[in-house]
Amino acid sequence: DVKVAKDVDLKEIAKMTAGLAGADLANIINEAALLAGRASKDQVEPSDFKEAVERQIAGLEKKSRRISPKERKIVAYHESGHAIIAKSVKYCDNVHEVSIIPRGQAAGYTITLPTNDDNHMTKQKLLDNITMLLGGRAAEEIVIKDVSTGASNDIQRASKLARKMVTEWGMSETLGTMYLGASEEVFLGRDYQTQLNYSDAVAAKIDEEVKRILDEQYQKALEILKEHRRVMDAMVKLLYEKETIYEEEIDLLFDDPTTPEIERPVHPAMQEDTLPEVAVEDATE
Repeated sequence: DVKVAKDVDLKEIAKMTAGLAGADLANIINEAALLAGRASKDQVEPSDFKEAVERQIAGLEKKSRRISPKERKIVAYHESGHAIIAKSVKYCDNVHEVSIIPRGQAAGYTITLPTNDDNHMTKQKLLDNITMLLGGRAAEEIVIKDVSTGASNDIQRASKLARKMVTEWGMSETLGTMYLGASEEVFLGRDYQTQLNYSDAVAAKIDEEVKRILDEQYQKALEILKEHRRVMDAMVKLLYEKETIYEEEIDLLFDDPTTPEIERPVHPAMQEDTLPEVAVEDATE
C-alpha cells in the first residue's frame, strides 16, 4: 500500500536488511512512509528507506547533542578503527556507513552489512568479527595513547562471541569439541542457584581460552591499524568534514588516502554546526 519512487532499488534495501525479521521490515516500511509524509512527498524515495533502515539498526539521530572536540576526536578515530579492520580482514561484512553523528545511545557508529542471510558462521569469520569489534579500542590506544569507556559494548560483544566459540561451538583447540555452554538452575531452599555442569578446573581453562582469543585478535587489530595509519588519519579528516561517509568513499581512501573527496552535499547537521579542525597526528608515529 506504500507508493514507492521508481528509483528505489528493493534489492539494495534487501542487502541492507539481511538478518532482520519480518516485523522489522514492516517497521522499516512504515517508518519510511512516515518520513516521506513529514517531508510532504507523494512517494517514498531511496533516502527515506535508507534513514528508516538506519533508525531500525542504530536508533534516532541526535543532531542536537553537543560533544566536546576531544570526545569528537575519540569517536572519529574509534569508528575509523572499526571500519578499517572490517575493510582489511577477509571475512567481515562490507562497511556500509561510518558516522560521528550520535544515534541512539552511541556517540558514533559503523554499520557493516552482510551480502546474504548466512545461518552458519565459520571460525575465521567469528575471529574477524572479534577483531573488528576490538578495532575501536585499538585505534584509541594507538592515537589517543589512552582508552575510553566508549568500547564497553564492543568488548561485551567480542567477549560473548569468544566465550560461545569455546563453550558452545567447539572451536577451542585446548578444550576440543566438548559442549560446555549449559548451566542449570537448581532450587535450594528459598531461591535458585546456578550450577555449572563442569569443574572449576575446566572453568579456569575456559576463561584462559576466551582471554587468549581476545588478546590475539586485539593484537591483530593493533597491527592492522598501525599498517593503515595514513588511511585512518585521512578517514578521520573526512569524517570531520562530512560527519558521515559511505562505502565508496572508504574504498577511495584505501586506494589513495590523499585524494578521498567525493562531491556530494554536506550532511544537514554540518550546516548548523561547524566542526573544529582535526588535529591529525603524523602517520609515522
